[in-house]
Amino acid sequence: MTPTLRTLGRLVAVATLFAFASPSHATLPIQKKAKEAGFPAVNCQYCHVEKLPVKGKVTHNERGIYLVKVKEEKKAKEIDVAWLKEFVEAKK
Repeated sequence: MTPTLRTLGRLVAVATLFAFASPSHATLPIQKKAKEAGFPAVNCQYCHVEKLPVKGKVTHNERGIYLVKVKEEKKAKEIDVAWLKEFVEAKK
């Protein structure tokens, strides 16, 4: 196989992986827990800017930034939705 075909094959393989990469579902259990705790988390945009965050390309809104900050401060393994009780939304 020539180097050009080998390179092309690798590019096609990488492009295929990206095309079929599934979105990160790490937030779905958190969203479910938030709903169960009485928070109005009707979709991912409760904490994210994107409608459906994809792993590696996530931006958080004010609430999401708060949760990540608390997680880091507490050195927690995962986010606890109970922390949302302490969140105060900025006045607009």
